[in-house]
Formats: sequence, C-alpha cells, structure tokens
Amino acid sequence: MKNETFSKVEHIFSALIRHRTWVVMAVAVLTAVMGYLASHVEVKTVFSDLLPKNHPYVAVNQQFKSTFGGSNMVSIMIEVKEGDIFKPSVLAKVQKITVGLQQVDSVDTYQIISIASKKIKEVRASTEGVESRPIMWPELPKGPAEMAVLKEAVLNNPLIYGPYVSMDLKATLITADFLDGDINYSKAFEQIMSLVKEADGDGVMVRVVGEPVLYGWVNYYLDETIQIFFAAIASLVIILLLITRTWHGTVLPLLAGVISAIWALGAAKLMGFHLDPLVIVVAFLITAQAISNSVQLISRYDDEIAHGASSSAAAAVASAKNLFKPSMLAIVADAGCVLVVALTPIPMLEKISYIGTVWIFSIFISALVMTPVMLSFFSGRGGFVHPLNIRPVLEAILRGCAAVVTTRTRYIVLGLAGITFLVSGWYAFNLKVGDANPGSPILWPDSSYNRDATDINRQFQGSDRMFVVVAGKEKGAMREPEVLQSMANFQRYMEAQPEVGGSISLADILPQVRRVLREGNPMYAELGNDAGENSELTYMFVSGSDPGDMDRYADADAKNGAVTLFFRDHQGETIRTAVARVQDYVAQNPMDKADYLLAGGLVGVLAAVNEVILAGQIEAIALALLVLVVCCTVTYRSTVAGVFFMIPVMLSNTITFSYMAWHGIGMNINTLPVVALGIGLGVDYTFYIVDGIREELHHNPNVERAIVKALSSAGRGVLVTAMTLITSVGLWSFSSLRLQADMGLLIALWLFISAFSALFIMPAIVYVFRPAFIVGSKQRPIERAEEPAVVV
Repeated sequence: MKNETFSKVEHIFSALIRHRTWVVMAVAVLTAVMGYLASHVEVKTVFSDLLPKNHPYVAVNQQFKSTFGGSNMVSIMIEVKEGDIFKPSVLAKVQKITVGLQQVDSVDTYQIISIASKKIKEVRASTEGVESRPIMWPELPKGPAEMAVLKEAVLNNPLIYGPYVSMDLKATLITADFLDGDINYSKAFEQIMSLVKEADGDGVMVRVVGEPVLYGWVNYYLDETIQIFFAAIASLVIILLLITRTWHGTVLPLLAGVISAIWALGAAKLMGFHLDPLVIVVAFLITAQAISNSVQLISRYDDEIAHGASSSAAAAVASAKNLFKPSMLAIVADAGCVLVVALTPIPMLEKISYIGTVWIFSIFISALVMTPVMLSFFSGRGGFVHPLNIRPVLEAILRGCAAVVTTRTRYIVLGLAGITFLVSGWYAFNLKVGDANPGSPILWPDSSYNRDATDINRQFQGSDRMFVVVAGKEKGAMREPEVLQSMANFQRYMEAQPEVGGSISLADILPQVRRVLREGNPMYAELGNDAGENSELTYMFVSGSDPGDMDRYADADAKNGAVTLFFRDHQGETIRTAVARVQDYVAQNPMDKADYLLAGGLVGVLAAVNEVILAGQIEAIALALLVLVVCCTVTYRSTVAGVFFMIPVMLSNTITFSYMAWHGIGMNINTLPVVALGIGLGVDYTFYIVDGIREELHHNPNVERAIVKALSSAGRGVLVTAMTLITSVGLWSFSSLRLQADMGLLIALWLFISAFSALFIMPAIVYVFRPAFIVGSKQRPIERAEEPAVVV
C-alpha cells in the first residue's frame, strides 16, 4: 500500500515538474488576481464583531443602549494640580470639551454629560414653585459670588458630587456615548485626542478612557505593527540565509509565505471580511507555518542532492514524495484546529477561523507544490552564498538529541516531561477567563491609556459601566414604591462588592426632589409613599427639561428603568462576581410588577463575551483535539496513533496555559485563536520525525538506527525551522501593544515545546514503547520499500 501510494504521489509531482513553466504561470496569475483583491482588504476594528450572537446580555444591550447608554462610552477627566476646579479657566475647558464633543463623528449628542451640559440639573424650590434647571449651562459663573453658588450647589447634590465632581473637588468628569454601528475608531480617536491635547496644560491634566479611545490607540500603532511584521519576516530571511547558505533555502520559504498570505487575504476580500489589527500575530504564525513546510522540503531536497540524486528535478520529486504525508497531515490538522474556532458564536472569531482555514489550506499550493517545482529550476550543485558554516553546530545538536534518546538518559527526559505535565496541568487551572489585570490587556500597564484609567478610577466611582434593566410589566411600573425600593436595595447590595464604586438610578433622583420640597431637610430624602406621589416628583424633576433628559433613568412611559453600576476594573473575576451577585439578588427578591434583565454597557457586553469564551474555550480545545485524533487515526489507521500524537499537544497546552496564568494573560477573544492554532502547532514537528522513523524502517528494521537517521535528516528541518521562527517571532516583544508581545511569547513558547518534544520526548517514547503503527508488529509488519527509478 505504501509503495502504491508513493508511486501515485511520485507520478503527480513528476507531471507537475515536467510542466513546471505552466504551473508557475498559473500560480503567478492566480496570485496576481488575489493580490489585487488583497490590496483592498480593510484593516480595522468593528465593535459589533466582538459581540456574541444570540446572547441575552447582548440582546438587552442592543435593545436599550440608545436609552441607558451603550458599550462605547468615553470618559474624560479634567484634574487640576493645585486648588479645585471652581476656577473660570478650568470650567471654560470643561465647557469647551463638552461643546467640542458634539462635533465628534458618531457621538450620541443626547448622551454627552458634564457639569457644563444641559443634562446635569439641580432641583430648586421657591415661592413660585419647583424648577429643574442645568447647574452650569449655558453660561459660566460670572464673578466669585456665582462661582460660590455653583460650588455650594455641587456639594449639596449627591448626584453630582461624587459621580461628576470628585470628592476632593480637584477633578470633574465628562462622559459621551457613541453609536455602535457607525463609529470609526480612528477618526473619533483623532478628534477626541485633539480636544484633549488642546485642553491639557496650564495646571490642568486631562485623562481619557473608553473603547473608542482604546481601539483608537490600536489603530494608532497599526503602522508600527506592520513594520514589526515585515521586520520579523526580514529577520527570518536573514536567519535562513545564515543557516542554509543557499538562495533556494532562503527565497523559496519566503515565496511560500508570501503566496499563502496573498491568497488568504484575497479570499478574505471575496468573503467580505476585514482584518483586525489585533490578529496580525496570528497571520504571522500561519505564514510561518507555510515557511516551515517549505523548509522541511528544502532540507530533504538538500539531503537527496547530497546522496547523489541524478538531477535537481529528481531530488525535488523525491523530497515531495517522501514528505507528502506528514506535510498534508500537518496542514489538515492545523486547518481543522482553526476551523473549530468558528463554532464560538462571536463574528470576529468566525472570520478569523474562516480566513485562517483558507490560509492554511493555501500552504498546499504555496509550499507543497511550488517549493518542489521551484527547486527543480535550481542547480543542485551550486555553491554557497557565504563562507560561514553552522551546519556542524546543528549536526552536533542533533547527535546530542540522538545520544539522549538512545541511552538511559531517555528515562530522565520522560520522567521530567511527566512531572512537568502534572505540575503545569495543575497550575493551568489558575488561568483566568476574561481580562486578568486592571486596565486593558491590549496595552502595557505603563501606557498612557492604562495610567489614565487608574487616575480616573482613583478619583471617581469607576470608568467601566454596566446597566441592569428593570423591565416593568406595564406602563408606570417605575413609579411603584415596590419597584423603586427594590432598585434602591439592589444598589446597596451591589455596592458591597469592592470593585463597584457606585451606582445610580431613578431611586436616587426622587428622594432628592422630595428633600428640596421640604426645604432641603435630609430627613425627607425618601421615595414617595405611592405611585401618584412618585409621579409628581418625577414631573417636578423633568419640568422644563429637554427631551431625553430622563432617558438615563427610565423611558418615557416609565415602564422600563435602569440601575447603572460603575466598576473600577473589568477583570474576568470582577465581572463574574457581579453577575453572580445580580442573579443572587434577583432570585431572592422577586417583584410582581417588574423583572431585572442582565445586562448592558461595556461590562455587560464583556460578561457575555466571557461566558461565551468560557464555553467556547472548552469546546474549541476539545474539538481541536478530536480533529487531531481523527486525522492521526485515519492517516495511520491506528487509534494508538491518535493518542500518541496527543502527548506533545497536551504538554504544550498545559505549559502554555500555566505560563499564561503565571504571566497574567487571560483567555479572551484575542487569545483563543492562538490557543486553537497552537494545538496543531504543538504536533506538526512530531509528524516529520515519526514519518522519518517509519521511512527508515522501510529500509532497515533497526529501531535505534531509524531514530538516529530521522533525527539527523527530518530533525535538521525541525531544528532549522524552530530556531528561525522562535528568533523572528521574538521581535513582537518590542510591540507597543502588550497583546501582540504576549502572543509573540506564547507562539515562541509553543514552538520551543513542539521542537523539544519532537527531538527528545517523542523519539524516546518510540524507543521505549515501540508503538506498532510506527515500528510494526507481527500482524502489521513494516512493508519493505522498493527503489523505483525516477523518471522526470
């Protein structure tokens, strides 16, 4: 069967090389077409792609975001270095930013709130009645007397003092919400930062946070990301040239990577997808896979030439024939592992999965076909490009690997591997789903964004928000004492969580109006005794106000309201605790006239993402492992093979997960694709070593000799590829985006573990346990190889 299969593959590649000019022209034309399409792929972040589909929290956010505030809110803090904010120069800056925000693209002008806006009001009682009027609009205070009145009004209003003016009076907050579907992060970021830059200085510090600003920073570093990408590719080429000392060993792997990238990006345009700048590291990893397959073929080609192949064409056919099975197995396994990510119902992950699958399958053409075809053009007897020869170093390393595997030292290696697996597997349970640290994990802790977030959370209740909808069963439910009292109790219950800095709802507004009616006596700061009184208090608050002023608290029919919670961070554990507390309160405090609905705002959306990721992580990893097992079982016609190849995957996964837990890298929407791809990555090198052992056993039944030979031939390709990719991927550690630097480290770790397993652990297991699908058995003996003449 083996000889029959080899014969078919040999004939196919012989035909391709006989017609190599036409093959090259066809691939060139297709690449040119796909290149044109690829040039029109947009690189951007679309917030809706980050939202899970058909999740109840997201449905609540989408339904009520225009009323109670969405997940794209920006918070701007103006803080003075000396004195307080009650100075004309400071308040003028507050007013200028507030007015300027109305001109920012995609901003919801009804959701711009500051002490200089019409939205923040005070309720005053006089002999003429009760009126609600803006606290500082449209004019700034004139003179010390008016400034003193403003200051007193702020201090006496708990809806302003604390939420919008800091307790030490040194800072004030401006918030603005954006329309999710229309926002252009880059444009909004530039406009916001222009306002911030203009206001900053003269004893005033301006801090700004929010998703539009965060993704604006990501887009701001896009040029740097692309530069690092090409620098990594350039370093890869230099290292390959240094190690291989040949042009074909340098240019052809790069050509394979470029063709795969162009075809994948062209396919992305055909599918109507864009490329998110945060996943460019994943793109580099898949490109590296194309390069890796090409390097294996070139390494085998050089061996064929060294062993006296009759021509470069004959050597190219032989290398393609002998490495076809492990190469195809690696491609199919990698593609299957990436494809299962699409089962996680988040559009961004689905798009990454589809693009990645096409990208990996394109390696079949870019590396498995084009590399042997292009090798046939080269002269197999050409000289070296430079005199530096590090091949003896590589051979010494591989001899060391063989010595470890074929002596009793192999038991030490296997023992240490087992201990490492158990320890790392235990520690991996500390891996957190969601963000693992305060601030944004996308940027470094000392970035201006994360420093701004720390400062805003220090002065105010919290920059991250979640609203819980109180959905009434009929109109006017928000005026019922039972409902309002439940909201007040719910707020106190949630504020007991340390990460919740505060909350606000209609239940906070009405007691303040009632107190004003009683000459400011705090004893009367209570809710109305019945729905009628609460209705009157609401009317007094909104009298003379603009449409939409009450939207933050309740809708026009008073049927639905919201409790808005302010969080000091959005770590995964913080969000899970908050959601659990909401669910606990709702279960213990049912209402007849309304229900609580989770959840909107940024924290509500992140809660949905984390829940989907938690389920998706387990599902994706389990299915990726199943894909791997099925591929190996079918290829080698042995269930033992499926279990055998899981060993390096499980080891690389537990070590990587434990590293993520130790280094504070959470499992989130950005890391999940790398994890799924890492399952395939963790075993690719082993495919080549195992197939090298099996191939040698077809010529000689000595297992020890087969392992040594496989390590010296296929092992060289593994070593060259691993050294090249680990070194080049290290350049991502210089990225201004922490996420990319972390992903670079994870990829490097995966590559190292995969190479170490392939060169030490798996050959040692073969030597000790002699699995039948590799070394044969009495029932399935190893078939003797024939040596047919290659005709090209």
